[in-house]
Amino acid sequence: MGVNNSSKKYLEDFEIFLKSEKNFSPHTVRAYVADVYTFLIWADEIEVEKIDTKKFSEYLYFIQKINYTKTTVARKIASIRAFYRFLYQEEIIDNNPTDAIVTPKQPKTLPNFMSEDEVENILRNVKIETPAGYRNRVILELLWASGMRISELSGLNYENLNLEQNEIRVFGKGAKERIVLIPNKTKENLINYIENVSDLICKTPKDPSSPLFINYNGYRLQNQSIRKALKEVVEKIELPKKVTPHVFRHSFATKLLEGGADLRIVQELLGHSSIKNTQIYTHVTTSRLKSVYEATHPRA
Repeated sequence: MGVNNSSKKYLEDFEIFLKSEKNFSPHTVRAYVADVYTFLIWADEIEVEKIDTKKFSEYLYFIQKINYTKTTVARKIASIRAFYRFLYQEEIIDNNPTDAIVTPKQPKTLPNFMSEDEVENILRNVKIETPAGYRNRVILELLWASGMRISELSGLNYENLNLEQNEIRVFGKGAKERIVLIPNKTKENLINYIENVSDLICKTPKDPSSPLFINYNGYRLQNQSIRKALKEVVEKIELPKKVTPHVFRHSFATKLLEGGADLRIVQELLGHSSIKNTQIYTHVTTSRLKSVYEATHPRA
């Protein structure tokens, strides 16, 4: 089994397209390319132009037999569909064989989130006696205060900051730019990190294009380091739920909606392209209201 040379070339062009024109993150590009490559290996030397809807249906049946989750199957289909849309747009194929395929319905799951007390418990237990510990505390506080994705936060440069206005300019999925807001206390801690702590981690120039959060070698702090720091605190306080940086984002959105924020405003702050992605949090808040009602009302 293998991939013929023409298909490899198309896949390379598709990868360039995802990076340069769609501005997808490196992680997303790798996932798309891997999904398509796996499909092409399964197709076993068949040229992409000759793969029809019947063949694609056979592959769908094949991956469903492997006991992938519905979410994984849906992602693989989405990746291959994107590849064939690209081939169609480039006029490499005359029709898209994936158009007639129905994606398996995914189960609706509510996003995991934390209460305000749980977030504050995490923040209190970050050891800020060391420069790196203080940096980590500021990072987690920023995630909670702004709803940023971890990749958006780690990608911040000094030029993204407008602290006089309590604003930070971030670049989300597809390099879409938006402004997030931070409260005064978070701003004060961030300024203290910049002026007094970052040089204790590593003395580097604070040029506009320099990374905001750095490691002891002066390089940009990576997502994995942030995840590790968070995991250590969560394990220390024995919080009985899985907490990732993205859970801070869920918690941010949930807290805003519970406080009466307009759904469109939350959509803008999160950088969601569609209001549908934000509406899931209304289900979270409704579900929480119901649980409180059932636990406290005498006739519930």
